[in-house]
Amino acid sequence: MMDTHLQLRDARTIAGIQKLRFFPHSIVAGEGCYLIEEDGRRLLDLSASWGAAGLGYGHPAIVEAVTTAIRQQAGASILSAVNRPAVELAENLLALTPGSGDRRVWLGHSGSDANEAALRAILAAGGRSRIISFVGAYHGGTAGSMSISGHSCQSGVSKLPGVLFLPYPDPYRPFMGDPSGQSVLQLLDYHLQTDCPPEEVAAVFMEPVMSDGGLIVPPPGLLKAIQDRLHPHGALILCDEVKVGLGRSGKLHCFQHEELSPDFVTFGKGLGGGLALSAVVGPAEVLDVAQAFAMETTCGNPVSAAAGLAVLKTIRDENLPERAARIGRKLYSGLERLASTHPLVGDVRGRGLVMGVELVRDRESREPAATQTAKVVYRAYELGAVLYYVGLQSNVLEITPPLIIGDKELEEALEILDNAISDVENHRVPDEAIRKFQGW
Repeated sequence: MMDTHLQLRDARTIAGIQKLRFFPHSIVAGEGCYLIEEDGRRLLDLSASWGAAGLGYGHPAIVEAVTTAIRQQAGASILSAVNRPAVELAENLLALTPGSGDRRVWLGHSGSDANEAALRAILAAGGRSRIISFVGAYHGGTAGSMSISGHSCQSGVSKLPGVLFLPYPDPYRPFMGDPSGQSVLQLLDYHLQTDCPPEEVAAVFMEPVMSDGGLIVPPPGLLKAIQDRLHPHGALILCDEVKVGLGRSGKLHCFQHEELSPDFVTFGKGLGGGLALSAVVGPAEVLDVAQAFAMETTCGNPVSAAAGLAVLKTIRDENLPERAARIGRKLYSGLERLASTHPLVGDVRGRGLVMGVELVRDRESREPAATQTAKVVYRAYELGAVLYYVGLQSNVLEITPPLIIGDKELEEALEILDNAISDVENHRVPDEAIRKFQGW
């Protein structure tokens, strides 16, 4: 089932600070929606490598684009030279991202550096010092992106002075017992009238679906109401689309579900089709604030940029947002059926192909079932599927499969999840199986 030798080599060589392991998984290849282990066992990937492999593995469009780009590699950077794939990628991103006025694109390697670059440029250009973010938000793993993140896994990290963390409007675990989210708006109004004047706010960082915080879909209109309170005072709106963007939600941009009009949009993960690639789209007056301000040597390298172009073209040509919406409806219905038969399932939520299943010890008290959640993902791996868990209490199954997943794979996924949850509910997965693989 696993490559023990490779596991031992990994343990002896790869730094623990970059590991978040859930089960003993060693990959030697990938094909479509499947990952392949050394013994040839095929595993249905319901994570898409945390959303990074949005087109699955070995997609012909990416293979062709990367092969061509590396064979005639046009340098390795846009730091001190121009290359065609990077410029064309920026042009495409500007064309597909709604916005007005003169805008620019910053290219990077990950959602973390995209959010950090945007943050630094916003603070430098606007002369304002306050940022509004949310409890549970995860904007990255660099110092700057962590400084405005509110996830519990980063509780010991230094935060940006003056950052205001609002409760994210969560209908299942509502702030002040108010599933409508109006209490969040009332709290924001209080801060704006007292210790956080709107004219001091440089930007609001929003996730249209809170990803690592628990796959939370906000009540309709709540995020727009926050935007409408701050935008007239000159605060910028940034939508973090790193995990939920580029068709995954059933629309090209997840913020379109919320009728938001962001000044900035950050992209990552699926943009590179499995290669390291991220982007910021925003106003030129901010992203041109200074030369040599947010530099990374291999940013905008032509190979990753070529992959990004192939991803965007495939999303458009194969109408993957519509596909995600269609398959997502079937996925949601299937998960709802599981909820009707499994007491462990407290809530099912999501949009398109970004779904969360919250597991609870008791439906009345909604006590998080963290240990059981770890066992479910472990058992699902044993049964042939890869998925992980997120959430402030580590009790939400995250289901973000490749956008190319079909009906057959969907049926397989639901069957594995059904069996995995049943096995955990019936105490067939021992504690020892997960003890060394507890996540955050």
